[in-house]
Amino acid sequence: MEQSREIKSRFRPNLSGKGLVIALLAAFVVAALGTALLTFAIVRDVVANSGLRGLPEFVADQPEALQAALPEEIASQGNLPLQTGSGPAPLPWDGERPINVLVMGLDYRDWESGGGAPRTDTMILLSLDPANRTAGMLSIPRDLWVKIPGFEPNKINTAYRLGEIYRVEGGGAGLAMRAVQSLLGMNIDYYALIDFGAFERFIDEIGGVKLDAPTEIKVDPMGPKLPKVVQPGVQVLPGDLALAYARARGTEGGDFDRAERQQQVIMGIRNRLLDRRTLPSLIRRAPVLYSTIASGVRTNLTLFQVIRLAWLARQVPEENIQRGAIGPNQATFGNAEDGQEILVPIPKAILFLRDEIFTTSGPIVPAATETDRMSLIDAEDASISLLNGTSEPGLAANAAATLQDAGLTNLNPGNANEIYTQTRLIDYTGNPHTVAYLTELLQIDPGNVYSRYDVSSIYDIVILLGQDREPQDQGLEEQEQDLEEEP
Repeated sequence: MEQSREIKSRFRPNLSGKGLVIALLAAFVVAALGTALLTFAIVRDVVANSGLRGLPEFVADQPEALQAALPEEIASQGNLPLQTGSGPAPLPWDGERPINVLVMGLDYRDWESGGGAPRTDTMILLSLDPANRTAGMLSIPRDLWVKIPGFEPNKINTAYRLGEIYRVEGGGAGLAMRAVQSLLGMNIDYYALIDFGAFERFIDEIGGVKLDAPTEIKVDPMGPKLPKVVQPGVQVLPGDLALAYARARGTEGGDFDRAERQQQVIMGIRNRLLDRRTLPSLIRRAPVLYSTIASGVRTNLTLFQVIRLAWLARQVPEENIQRGAIGPNQATFGNAEDGQEILVPIPKAILFLRDEIFTTSGPIVPAATETDRMSLIDAEDASISLLNGTSEPGLAANAAATLQDAGLTNLNPGNANEIYTQTRLIDYTGNPHTVAYLTELLQIDPGNVYSRYDVSSIYDIVILLGQDREPQDQGLEEQEQDLEEEP
């Protein structure tokens, strides 16, 4: 913690001239949850073309030149992550491969009540594909009932809290990243944790956020402030009301409506930052903006990575930014065993939505190395039941031995209660990487792979070995016998 405070404090002094613009860039990056990265390009164009006086000259159009222009006291810390020592380690990034960032806002009620480590109130996955010049934004409802690696199934907003309490690898941020990874079957490279208080102050510093509220909604600002009603229509909300608007559950839609409002606020901030009429004022007040944000953000991104990310993101046109949220078509209302209300995922629908938002062509993520793949499978930690649905003895044990040789563990062979003509795989808790690997190893027809979300299932994955495996095995034995008989 002390190291983090020292690093942040060294980012603040002498923010003038070229360093001021770069500090402004960094503030915008974290403040607008990634969308304001595009401000970088607008600053350059305004300064270069408008003839405004008293504004700092924009230094370059390459991230390396921007880094070189940093004051020494800032540049010396440019490769260090803006987080405490317990967070996920920073990853190398060449600026070319797609990058995914999990943005989280903490639940203020946990801080207020003194309840210890907080839950996340907001989870948004941001993605940038430099090659295709596309970006995506997916909101994840906090009540979504998921498998949290190393723990019992729970609401996804508890992952951060569990990681902090039990001090797992990477802390709360690391566990939250792995939970989202398991849900979506995507690599999560980085995280950004936003303190709501700092977010409120930042919105006030930029003069509020312009929104078009579709309906009347009652909002409850943080702290001792009284609830207020936001009327429908176009209006500019100050920081406390903008944040309350984004966090409000509403009435009928609950978490589903919240996701839309959160993205509405994010895009409102983006538009405010890119407004040429307000930009000169924002540039002049960059030190205040940067100081406000630096005190309320943690991320395993380094400053140099932020600069590279900004340089790439500003090349993404608005029409190439896909937005979406896990909603009533991807989850249903339900109750956990203890009676609490939850959202039950529909795995196939979630993966379909994922692909709509984050892909233009090709796979959801770049082809992973075998090491990366096994790491993702290990993170899912799925228990696998192999049931022999044929009259051929030892089929399940043989399949278990094959899978064990391929690096899988937690295998449980046994016998099915009936005969199956074709092999089937049923995924009960959402394990996309393990399912893909099993389907490949056992050559299971994709039409016989099912998702039936049920976290109360004894096993995460059940494979019913059918008679379609017997001819393949017999055929191999006959081929081997023929080879032995040849002179």
